[in-house]
Amino acid sequence: MEDESISVAAVSSVGEQAVAIAFESPLDFEARPGQFVKLVAEVDGERESRFYTISSPDVTDTFEVTVEIDPDGELGPILADLEAGDEMTVSGPYGNAYYEDEPRSVILAGGPGVGPAIGIARRALADGNEAAIVYRDDDPIHGDALDALAAEGVAVHTLAADDEMTDAVADVLTGAEGEQVFVYGFADFLDAATTAIDAAGGDPDRAKVENFG
Repeated sequence: MEDESISVAAVSSVGEQAVAIAFESPLDFEARPGQFVKLVAEVDGERESRFYTISSPDVTDTFEVTVEIDPDGELGPILADLEAGDEMTVSGPYGNAYYEDEPRSVILAGGPGVGPAIGIARRALADGNEAAIVYRDDDPIHGDALDALAAEGVAVHTLAADDEMTDAVADVLTGAEGEQVFVYGFADFLDAATTAIDAAGGDPDRAKVENFG
């Protein structure tokens, strides 16, 4: 879809300065967890846009994005104030680093990468597949969702932003047939994650990677 106006279904807090926004899915909208959409709003007469990765397991009736709010940002404070029934302009989906029914998904997430990590893990479980998450952030969010996934058998490692990742990655990599590694985060996290995959005996070249900038 291109610049379509859609309604907010719900907004919920998922941590300090972080919200999950659910939108009513447009007719015929198709997307996979791990893909992303562009949100657009008018700020002081100018169009401001940002990309956010889908954090819901499916988009059948609604789809969700997770937003970390920068109080000094242009778009973040507007998103934080959204309520059910408000309208936003949305385009997408975009991206090719997404879940494709793999029998085992290992998701390495830095900062806001926890959004797609949760979406993929939820979808994998719903499909009868396996998932594991390594999440690195000094101010982790989505704690309730991560706890719920862990209770359902997902291996979840939550690390501080400067923690070495190799041991956690080695713990969740099995080398099983069909296992797919996903990496979501900013450039410095991607470097750390791919280094950890290699050190843990995996193949970073086979990972599906999404660089947030």
